[in-house]
Amino acid sequence: MAKKKQVITTPDAAPPGGPYSHAVIAGDFVYLAGATPHRTDRSLVDGPFEEQARATFDNLVTVAEAAGSSLADAVQARVYLRDLDDFQAMNAVFQEYFGDEPPVRTTIQADLPGFLIEVDAVLYKPAE
Repeated sequence: MAKKKQVITTPDAAPPGGPYSHAVIAGDFVYLAGATPHRTDRSLVDGPFEEQARATFDNLVTVAEAAGSSLADAVQARVYLRDLDDFQAMNAVFQEYFGDEPPVRTTIQADLPGFLIEVDAVLYKPAE
């Protein structure tokens, strides 16, 4: 019998901006919702791009850990940038978080409401 999906939420990451979960575990995959540069009290980290990017990736790390996984398990990431001029700075921060075995990635420009970056990911974590 197949397991149902498991919804993951954590008070240690910025709350979702709408009626969705931080993450969902389905089979051997963990789907992380888009993380943004917000704090747990919903306030925006409104510093320069690198500060917003690190806050965003920190939220993604926190949710991955709440799901019993890590960004080392990432097989796909999608990065949304308000300004494509931040692409190289994003690459540097991305490498800090994903290391030498990065996932596949798509990066697109998006009309983000009040912040500079959003990132979601899919993690592969086989059931033991």
